[in-house]
Formats: sequence, C-alpha cells, structure tokens
Amino acid sequence: MRDEIEAYSLDPHWVRRSFDQAALSFDSAAVVHREVRENLLQRLELTRLEPRVVLDAGAGTGHASRALKRRYPKALVVALDSSLGMLAAAVRQRSWLRPFERVCADAELLPLAQGSVDLIVSNLMLQWCNPDAVFAEFRRVLKGNGLLSFSAFGPDTLRELRAAWKEVDSHSHVHRFIDMHDLGDALVRSGFSAPVLDVERFTLSYLDVRKVAADLKATGAHNATAGRMKGLTSKARFAAMQAAYENFRQDGRLPATYEVVFAHAWVPAGPKAARTAQRGEADTTSVSLEEIKRELRIRRDK
Repeated sequence: MRDEIEAYSLDPHWVRRSFDQAALSFDSAAVVHREVRENLLQRLELTRLEPRVVLDAGAGTGHASRALKRRYPKALVVALDSSLGMLAAAVRQRSWLRPFERVCADAELLPLAQGSVDLIVSNLMLQWCNPDAVFAEFRRVLKGNGLLSFSAFGPDTLRELRAAWKEVDSHSHVHRFIDMHDLGDALVRSGFSAPVLDVERFTLSYLDVRKVAADLKATGAHNATAGRMKGLTSKARFAAMQAAYENFRQDGRLPATYEVVFAHAWVPAGPKAARTAQRGEADTTSVSLEEIKRELRIRRDK
C-alpha cells in the first residue's frame, strides 16, 4: 500500500526544478505533447464560445497560448505555469499581433478572482498535480457556463518502462497516472456538470532505451515520485532495466506507450444547474463523446 501511495505522490519542488531545466530542450522532444495539443485545440472548434478571458493552465513554452490567442483574438489569454523557465521560453511565442500574459503560479492556488475566467485549457499538466485541488480552483475561477477542456496522461502511459524497472528493483521509477473514470468522478465532486471523457493512445518507437530516457529528460519528465531512489542510477541497474525493456522490442524497435485522457466539462449557471451537476444529470450545453469523435474523424479526413 505504501509503495502505491508513493507512486502517486510527487515532490512539487522537484517537478518545478525539472521543468525549469528542460525549458530550452522541451520543444525539440515534445512529440506527444504537440500531437495531443493539436487534438485538444481541435475539440474547441465543436463548441460555440466567445470567451473574454482564457486561461492556459500549464502553458509550458506557450504554443497553446499562441494558438488560443489566434482563435480568440479579442480575448485576454493568460499563460500560467509554475516553472519560470518555461514561461521565459514562452516569450518566443508572443508577438505584438498575438500578445498573451504570463503568470508564474501553482494551478492548485490560482491568483485569479472567483468567476473571472470563461475558458480553461490545460494540456498534459494534470498528472503533475493533485486533481481534486486543481479542479476545485478551476471551478472557483470559471464563470457560470464556463468551459474546462484538458488532457492528461492515463495509467497505461510508459507501461513498458514501468514494467522494465519492476524487473530490477522495488523503487518507484515511473509515477502512476490517474484513471479516466477517477478523473471524471473528481470533476463531478468539484461541481462540474456532466463531464465527457475519452481516451486515445499514442506510441513512439525507438532504437534503444537511452533515447527514451533522453526524450523524457528533455521534456522535464524526471522521476519525481516520493519513493524514488535518491542519487544517480548505477550503470548496472540501468543495464538491467535496458535488458528487461528488450522484451517489448517489435520489428527492431522499442515502443513507448502514452495513454491520453481528453475531457471537457461545463460550469453550471445558477444554483439549480449546480444541483443538477451534483446529481450527475446531463447538461444541454455539453457536447457528447459521439459528436466529438464524429467531428474529429471528419476533420482529419479532409
């Protein structure tokens, strides 16, 4: 039980330090992040929104902030991240035509007024936070009829790497990712209305494990679990993990699986709608999962 808890528990200072160090290398290795971001932004096209204030939570190097400003040119777009290094790198995405504000803060304690935001978009940030705390803050700052749209890694993410390390020792080397259904429950607990969630899987292939590790390091995805080994990994341990990872080799390459949860949820307007959300009833403003998948297939086939 303790091992399971430690696999979910993260050191926020270590997380922030890792992303600060990865700010300059992030874009060169963020293949999955780019693909997921484009998918997440496409889903916004299925909603009729004219937001005045948009929050990009976990903005990283600012690509989503730039895209959101392009999509909503009249809106105030705020790029928020806990990493100063990432926000410094995000300057490169700003222009006088598409300016956005940068705020360094923790998503679990937003420096924003209650009901001040119309739209929150968050791409692959949630796995580095406490979802209940983040959703509570998102719910607090969103206006009635405001929209939350996010992506997060699911439990099958890096399953090959986790399994390979399990053959070596009992330490936590890859932290656990939260299941889609648990994220949906957390949204309802926070007062969001009838959330819609689905899962997609992405697989990258590599010639060797060292490239997997290099890409993770370049994107700031260091092991930040409470149960991680303190100190450097020995050559013998890494070699043992490398040998175990070979069991997954197919057609001469090693896979690295990423399970991605996509979700959107609305903030109900007024006390009656809030009670409806607590009962888990449908909200007429929501977009169904079937509609999302159908529209995305059409757009990708064009």
